[in-house]
Amino acid sequence: MSTLYPKFETLQQAFGSPYSLTRQQNAPTPKSSGPTPYQAQPELYYAYSMVDDAKNKARKLSAEAQRDLDAASKKAQAKTGKIELYSGKYYAACTFGGLLACGLTHTAVTPLDLVKTRRQVDSKLYKGNFQAWGHIFRSEGVRGIFTGWSPTFFGYSAQGAFKYGWYEFFKKTYSDIAGPEAAYKYKTTLYLTASASAELLADVALCPFEAVKVRMQATIPSQYKGTFDGISQITAKEGVAGLYKGLYPLWGRQIPYTMMKFASFETIVEMIYQRLPGKKDDYSKAAQTGVSFAGGYLAGILCAIVSHPADVMVSKLNANRQPGEAFGAVTSRVYKDIGFMGLWNGLPVRIVMIGTLTGLQWMIYDYIKIFFGLPTTGGAPPPDKVKH
Repeated sequence: MSTLYPKFETLQQAFGSPYSLTRQQNAPTPKSSGPTPYQAQPELYYAYSMVDDAKNKARKLSAEAQRDLDAASKKAQAKTGKIELYSGKYYAACTFGGLLACGLTHTAVTPLDLVKTRRQVDSKLYKGNFQAWGHIFRSEGVRGIFTGWSPTFFGYSAQGAFKYGWYEFFKKTYSDIAGPEAAYKYKTTLYLTASASAELLADVALCPFEAVKVRMQATIPSQYKGTFDGISQITAKEGVAGLYKGLYPLWGRQIPYTMMKFASFETIVEMIYQRLPGKKDDYSKAAQTGVSFAGGYLAGILCAIVSHPADVMVSKLNANRQPGEAFGAVTSRVYKDIGFMGLWNGLPVRIVMIGTLTGLQWMIYDYIKIFFGLPTTGGAPPPDKVKH
């Protein structure tokens, strides 16, 4: 069929200008110098294809995981029934969410906490985090990097359960006492008092495990085989009071920390939703948990700064306090040794650790609430009476 159509040269000679044909014949043949800077490299096409394939597989896995979680959530809600807000089941779900949120996240960052604790006890021990982990790995192995994970898991699981469960309870109780209008008008005060009350009780559950953890991490090699070995050795030498000798500085660290954590989180999340178009309920559950993580991370930075001096004192007291030594005497002695600047040892590490921790905790906690069919924390609209 190609013979039915004239060639390009024939058409050029019949209808084109003879000058253009002459120029084309005399023009030099361009030299090929490979692809230009603006030309895609063919060898990268396979890499692009692999990336797109990985993205598609990740989307499919994510969709499948979401379907499985939705199915599990429906089954759980079918068994528990509809959970009314502020009912016994509601507080139980919040307690369970707090247990998972704090226990899992604190255990995951045990290597960071280990280096932070040792640098607080002896600021000259390591020059930096990576140098510390390398030294610990060479001398103690992978297990050494996770020294203290067991008391961390048990202690912060108990603390998280108490903290989040009691916070929801006290927030509702104090709100009912104040009334809806006053509760909204003084909501920051409400968040502060509810979180302080919850942390006061939560630290009683945390303190024994914190004492074991700090002693395990501060001594090289660790003086205890595990959590319960540590508890039995401390009580044998110092009695039950030995497990609680760090309670006052723990309150001094954790209560301001938790007050900042909850009040700033609630405020930041509310500000985020106020600046987003639409209402909170217009956004998907995944988007709401994303807001929870962002609000939690920002709140965690503030928490780390507020509570860090007390965190240093907790480490020092649990490691250096002598049996029978008064709290005031040991505090004065430690402060004289380290000075004001010593109270800020390890702050950059703690900012990274606490920011990540707090963001993940709020994300996990709100996801558990979603799992049981409950609304996420923060960003609630004001009561109708206040609007008018």
